[in-house]
Amino acid sequence: MKKNQFDLEQLKKIADHTLHYAKSIGATASEVELSYGTGKNISVRLGELETLEINRDKGFSVTLYNGQRKGSSSSSDLSMQSIEDTVEAAFNIARYTAPDPFFDLADKNLMATNMQDLDLYNAWDISIDHMIDLAKTCEASALGISQKITNSEGASISSSEGIFIYANSHGFMGGYPTSRHSIGCSVIAEEKSMMQRDYWYSSARHVEDLESVESVGKLAGTRTLSRLGAKKIQTCHAPVIFEAPIATGLISSLISAISGGNLYRQSSFLLNSLGEKVASDQLTIEEDPFLLRGDASSMFDDEGVATNSRLLVDQGTINGYLLSSYTARKLGMQSTGNAGGAHNLIVKTGNQNLKDLIKQMHKGLFVTELLGHGINMVTGDYSRGAAGFWVEDGVIAYPVEEITIAGNMRDMLKQILAIGNDVYRNGSKHTGSILLESMSIASS
Repeated sequence: MKKNQFDLEQLKKIADHTLHYAKSIGATASEVELSYGTGKNISVRLGELETLEINRDKGFSVTLYNGQRKGSSSSSDLSMQSIEDTVEAAFNIARYTAPDPFFDLADKNLMATNMQDLDLYNAWDISIDHMIDLAKTCEASALGISQKITNSEGASISSSEGIFIYANSHGFMGGYPTSRHSIGCSVIAEEKSMMQRDYWYSSARHVEDLESVESVGKLAGTRTLSRLGAKKIQTCHAPVIFEAPIATGLISSLISAISGGNLYRQSSFLLNSLGEKVASDQLTIEEDPFLLRGDASSMFDDEGVATNSRLLVDQGTINGYLLSSYTARKLGMQSTGNAGGAHNLIVKTGNQNLKDLIKQMHKGLFVTELLGHGINMVTGDYSRGAAGFWVEDGVIAYPVEEITIAGNMRDMLKQILAIGNDVYRNGSKHTGSILLESMSIASS
């Protein structure tokens, strides 16, 4: 972190003071998180600077327990007076909230002790002028693909870095610096008075892992051009390929269904699925919290519980849920170290590339964009607006739009025929494109 910013030792001292003060006013247990971050983001459009944002954020949140009562409060002021006021506010809330027998810190024996460096921090020492130049190059690379690309929604460059500490009255304290950088571009193409737009972006913890600005721009332009001449299609049932960037959404829905909050509320289409086969043999998902430079890598979760690598799904069988301490207690189970969510989901891929998947499908829909949020987590019913390409004889025939795809997640998971090796690595879910046996396809 740069000078004049909080460092790890400063945040540790504040956290330690917070916990001692909480105990002094009567809290039976307490936990605190502190963070400090900086960032800068610029965007250009048609070669001109459009936005420039520079931010500096501080955060402090504390949760106090008064027996089985809990209160939380937060502030962006890290002065000692503000911190003590915030602690008192949390304790006052805890005095009046209803007791819950499941309220407490995570079990002490689950706290992380190994603090391996996962290489999550890489400062990007870049000037605003250089960021602007990179964004202009990115956009120019997209616009230069074809004269049919007539307009731009802009290109952007962003860089952020931060540091955080989590501590609790068990004596646990852990934290580390992180960074994230990204490049993005979106353009518009026109042909015969019809317009299409598409985009591409790259994000990474380390600058060296980003795609080049030229590559991002060219891919944004190429994807946009490929959508020109889009048609509607007749209602039918046919195989569907979800392109890797949107196939992550299928994985997200599955993970939500086996997460503690939905399970204990009985609002999941995969209730009582532990040890059950819910998907085809093609689906194996590893959770890897220790992936170097990973988007969701951490040695501990939001409650200080140690994380573990594991096979969440093994050839279609659910091997584990994702539980915080609270949701685990509600279910009569033990925390899995997932307070705050999953840690880097790696979907096992086959040997086929995207071209091979399309050839295997022979005839059907290749989806590259989804619209809306049409998933019922209780029933598994799935209905989304979509766009992409129609496939005939194992090759892409023409682009399509204004269609709706529908099915049920329980059926869709079991109908996974293949997963491509075109792995998408932007974000915390890494998967290739996914081929499903059949879905309902309708013209919107």
